[in-house]
Amino acid sequence: MSTRSDKPSADVPLSDLIQPDRGQAATTIHLVTKDGLEAWLKPRSAATRAAIAGQKFKGEAGAHAIIPAEGGDDYAVVAGVAGTNLDSWALARLAETLPGGTYRLAPADPACNVARALIGWALGQYRFDRYRKEAPTEGARILLTAQAKAIAPAIAEAGAITLVRDLVNTPAEDLGPGEIEHEVERLAKLHRATLRVTRGEALEREFPMVHMVGRAAGRSHAPRMIELEWGPADANFAHPRVAIVGKGVCFDSGGLDIKPSSAMLLMKKDMGGAAHAIALARLVMEAGLKVRLHLLIPAVENAVSGNAFRPGDVLRSRAGISVEIGNTDAEGRLILGDALTRASEGVEGVKPDLIIDFATLTGAARVALGPDLPALMTRQDATAQALIDGGIAQDDPVWRLPLHEAYRDYLKSDIADINNSPTSGFAGASVAGLFLDRFVGEGIDWAHFDTFAWRPAAKPGRPKGGDAMGLRAAWAMLQARYAG
Repeated sequence: MSTRSDKPSADVPLSDLIQPDRGQAATTIHLVTKDGLEAWLKPRSAATRAAIAGQKFKGEAGAHAIIPAEGGDDYAVVAGVAGTNLDSWALARLAETLPGGTYRLAPADPACNVARALIGWALGQYRFDRYRKEAPTEGARILLTAQAKAIAPAIAEAGAITLVRDLVNTPAEDLGPGEIEHEVERLAKLHRATLRVTRGEALEREFPMVHMVGRAAGRSHAPRMIELEWGPADANFAHPRVAIVGKGVCFDSGGLDIKPSSAMLLMKKDMGGAAHAIALARLVMEAGLKVRLHLLIPAVENAVSGNAFRPGDVLRSRAGISVEIGNTDAEGRLILGDALTRASEGVEGVKPDLIIDFATLTGAARVALGPDLPALMTRQDATAQALIDGGIAQDDPVWRLPLHEAYRDYLKSDIADINNSPTSGFAGASVAGLFLDRFVGEGIDWAHFDTFAWRPAAKPGRPKGGDAMGLRAAWAMLQARYAG
């Protein structure tokens, strides 16, 4: 997208891509299943049947054919879908490939629910063209739907996902800690939230691990802790507090335990957790969810210089827990430790009912689950199940990994309270989760997403590059838990 999360490549606002069907002129899209194609063709004209045969259209999900129009239109479209209950990506390929124009879905089975598929229609038109001299100029594809109540939620979620994509896709030179601060500031102004940014000597004093990880970066990318506080207009202390935390490592060189160049190539995406947290906070505020929201983003660059923190150093933390550094490339858990401690403290004695954190934390999670499935760790089974159910309902699957108590031994240090990077090589994602668990307040419900935030290969509606993974699952859970 050429501007922040609001317009596709044709400079049409997201909110215009899906509109209520009021009988406007539009090209018709007929949805058919593979098994239902023959019955659909039976009453059609010879020209339609010939067009279908000539394009070798068999009704497979994701395929489509152009057919002669009925009723004076230039043409119509017949598209294959897997069933009447459309998933989020059922219409995404159409949105990517059809000519620019306005479309409507033909009347179908009353059981056909297009609500989820609307988001794929919008996201199928996403392009990140900030650095292109000549951006693509194809016209926008606008979809008319009779399910008008589904439009606003779909546009809100599509906007949140495109925000994640835009942030993750932006190179580190143009998206450092300061730019993340500006993004949160923009949201704070829009939703009348309170913004607090801690930097410099105050950061060293209040969030010592955030300071230590980020102090080697240049002045333009100086570390900081970014906090946003928000509540709806009628909020009071009866509303539960919810804290959302995101790992904001804007670039990760690995520090003195420097990464090889091949591993460093994608490290602009190491702030993907922060992007998810900001996008989820945006959804909460836009919907006016009945919570007191606390967003926390520790924003740093893990750089190499003479004052970089070293393997073997022992760091102080906000929680008072001393941390021996086994590897400077395990920096994300350090900054999250201070942020989770702050989140657990709450405000004026009111502690959070729930903490959710997002982080591009471990390669071990990707080895175990691949790029598509975020690893989920929680203290409470019910919270895990609610997030899993939300992911299934929204086509945003997550997979739970254990916080196995016996693995805490891997975090032992000979000289400090805890080590940030055990040498065992076993259960890396779970052990990282157990490290974070030490910094979450006792008895607080907590969920941790170890997400990749990057799509290595394109799928309909999901181009190669930065992407939101676990965001819709978390949003579905929050709505179910706090909507009332």
